[in-house]
Amino acid sequence: MRILLIEDDTKTSDYIAKGFSEAGHVCDVIGDGRDGLFQAQREAYDVLVIDRMLPGLDGLAIVRSLRAAKVGTPALFLTSVGGVDDRVEGLEAGGDDYLVKPFAFSELMARVNALGRRPPVQEQKTVLKVADLELDLIRREARRAGQVIELQPREFTLLEVLMRCEGRVITRTMLLERVWDFHFDPKTSVVETHISRLRAKLDKPFQAQLLHTIRNTGYSLHAPRTG
Repeated sequence: MRILLIEDDTKTSDYIAKGFSEAGHVCDVIGDGRDGLFQAQREAYDVLVIDRMLPGLDGLAIVRSLRAAKVGTPALFLTSVGGVDDRVEGLEAGGDDYLVKPFAFSELMARVNALGRRPPVQEQKTVLKVADLELDLIRREARRAGQVIELQPREFTLLEVLMRCEGRVITRTMLLERVWDFHFDPKTSVVETHISRLRAKLDKPFQAQLLHTIRNTGYSLHAPRTG
């Protein structure tokens, strides 16, 4: 998707833009309300992510102007203003969704995907299966080809996240949030270290590789592919 992010806080915009980029999307960032309105009118985007409080022109005014100009691009408000009346005001201005700061990037990505008409998330399962690998979420037990794989709690959570996203690339940013509950980049190799440990237990004793590194993007767990 092509996403326009209108956010004046550079730390927040850098973090969001990096996450979108790692997920394979193109993200343009504008820090001023008037410039953001001009950009949204001039270029075609799949989703707009707009902060409510902006210099030049606030988020509500941006969306109202876009709707008046018959620009129907889905818009999600990002804001620290979280009252019910504020949310209603944002939706009535023409916004399609509303996310209050602080937020998890994984939730933002899910909402943006929904606005971009991505497929819905599948129902939760208690036993996850990928090829000959099984993860029992009730017993907290992992098996491959019938053999029990001993996992530390963090490794179990990491494998669960990867299996729920079978066949899809999951970025480092998303793993930091879903496994470690980090909503910032800790500038450490914690993800890479745990992936290495998990791969040693998951793939090394077996013939077929399930856990794959996607260069400069993230990781993907899927059944062996032929042809």
